[in-house]
Amino acid sequence: MKEKYKLLTAMVTPMFSSGEVDLGACAELARTLVANGSQGLIVTGTTGEAPTLSRDEKKSIWGAVKSAVGEEVYVVAGATNYSTQESIIGVEDALLAGADAVLLTVPYYNKPTQEGLFEHFSAIAEATRLPCILYNVPSRTSLNMQAEIVTRLSKIDNIIGIKEASSDMDQISKIINSTDDDFIVWSGNDADIISVMALGGDGVVSVAAHFVGNDISKMINFISDGDMNAANDINSKLIDLYNVLFIESNPIPVKWGLNHLGFKAGAPRLPLLEPVQNTRKDMANILNDLKENFYK
Repeated sequence: MKEKYKLLTAMVTPMFSSGEVDLGACAELARTLVANGSQGLIVTGTTGEAPTLSRDEKKSIWGAVKSAVGEEVYVVAGATNYSTQESIIGVEDALLAGADAVLLTVPYYNKPTQEGLFEHFSAIAEATRLPCILYNVPSRTSLNMQAEIVTRLSKIDNIIGIKEASSDMDQISKIINSTDDDFIVWSGNDADIISVMALGGDGVVSVAAHFVGNDISKMINFISDGDMNAANDINSKLIDLYNVLFIESNPIPVKWGLNHLGFKAGAPRLPLLEPVQNTRKDMANILNDLKENFYK
C-alpha cells in the first residue's frame, strides 16, 4: 500500500456553466491525472468543493470516477462532515458507489474536544469495512487533531493513514514515530512534501498535480531513493506554483488554471467566486513558465 499510493491528487469537481456537475469531465479529468502520475484520487474533498455538493451528486461523482479509472487506481471518497450520523451515511454511500476508501475530515464549526474526535472517527470506522484515511487540516476546520489522538486511532484496523495538512513538523514527526510501520502519512500540502518525507512520511495528497503530476511523482521517487539534490531541483521549480494555488481559497486558483489551459473545469460554486485579476495574472504567468511540464 505504501509503495503503491505515494501520490494522490485532490481532484477538483468540474461543472457546467450552469453550475451542475459535469460527470463526463469528472471522468476525463480523472483519467488524465492518472495518466500523468497520480496513483490515486481524493474525490469530493476540499478541492472538490464537498460542502456545496449534495448527497446524490457525491454518489454520482464517486461512481463516475471509479468507472473511469478502473480497479488499479485508488479512489478515496470525501464522505464525512461535522455530523457523526451523517458521516456514517456518507461512508455507506461511498461503499455502494464503488469507492476504495473514505476520507475522514476533522469536524469543522462544532469544534469537538480531542476525545470527541476520537469517538467520532471510531464510530465512523466501525460503521464501514472501507479503509479510512484521517484528514487533519486546521486552516480549514479551526481545530487541530493532536498526535496522541492519531496514534490511538491508528490502532483501529481500517484506519490506514492520515492526510496531515497542519504543516506542524513536530506533530507530524510524532505521528510517524508513534504509529506502526504500515500506517501511511501523506503530506497534505505540496510545499511540505520534502519536509514530511524526510521525517519518514510516505507521499503527498497534491493539488499541484493537476498540472505537474509527473514532476511530483519523480520528486517523490527521488526522495524515496535518497537523491535529495534531484528532488530539491524539481521542488524549487514548483514553489511558485504551490504558492499561487493557495493565494485564494482552494480550489479557486486551480479551477481557473485548468480553464486557462483549455480543460473545462467550470467556475466554483457559491460562496466561492472566480479569482480576482491579480490572481489570474499570477496564475497565467506561472503556468506559462511551466508549460513544458504539463500533462499531454
